[in-house]
Amino acid sequence: MADHGTVEYATAPGNDYASHEKTYEVFVLYTFIGIIYVINLLFGLTVGGVLGLWFTALPVFIIGLIGLVSGLMTGSKTSSYVAFVICFLVFGFTALSSH
Repeated sequence: MADHGTVEYATAPGNDYASHEKTYEVFVLYTFIGIIYVINLLFGLTVGGVLGLWFTALPVFIIGLIGLVSGLMTGSKTSSYVAFVICFLVFGFTALSSH
C-alpha cells in the first residue's frame, strides 16, 4: 500500500504559494473587468442596433471603455461597477423612451 506521508507540495523547496494566490486574484479581477466590459458593449449594441440610436450608443461604448481601462490600470473593480451602472441606466432610459 502507498505511504501516506506529508504532502510534498507544502514541504517542497521553492514553492511560492503567495505568488500563486496573487496570480489567481489578478486573473479573477481581469476576468471580472472583462465580463463587465462585454456586458457594456452589449448594452451599446442593443441601443444602437436594436433601437437604432447609434448616437446614443456612442457614449455607452466610451463609458464602457473608460471603465475597462481604469479598472485594468488601477486594479480596482469600482470603475467597472460605475461604468456598468451608467451604461445600464442609459440603456434602460433609452429603451423606455423609445416606446
